[in-house]
Amino acid sequence: MKTGGIGGANTQSGLHFEKRSDLIAALTALPEFALDGHSILKNGEVVARNCRKNLLYGFLKEEGADYTKILSKKLLPDEAIYVPAQKKLFIVELKFQQVAGSVDEKLQTCDFKKKQYTRLLEPLDVTVEYIYVLNDWFLKPEYRDVLNYIQSVGCKHYFNELPLSELGL
Repeated sequence: MKTGGIGGANTQSGLHFEKRSDLIAALTALPEFALDGHSILKNGEVVARNCRKNLLYGFLKEEGADYTKILSKKLLPDEAIYVPAQKKLFIVELKFQQVAGSVDEKLQTCDFKKKQYTRLLEPLDVTVEYIYVLNDWFLKPEYRDVLNYIQSVGCKHYFNELPLSELGL
């Protein structure tokens, strides 16, 4: 699927999301993936690490990074995985709307958040990708400007599905 495209249903090339989904559940629902503690395995081999919420700070501590010396406030990513083969942390924000609300403004914060996560991971030489997975609500014409903005600041968005290739998995 292309960035900005509409996701297909339940393909093996992507993770399909519903309103109550999460990244790890969607990933481990695929037969070749499993979760072992915080490790994500593909065909029995560790390919990634779950870094959602406070798990990110456990990872940083293990790697010898003290977030308090880098950021003034702790960031708690809803969904995040670290892929060591790429030295990349993927922050994935799932945004599902059925009525207008505060998510409209939250979409505009991706630039700031990506910069903060980049600062946080810089001592480890880890790059950051910031990705939104949105539902069809955001296909409305009034979201055109914010979707263009998301891409213009180096963040990405998909609709309903996240291609596995985006995560390098």
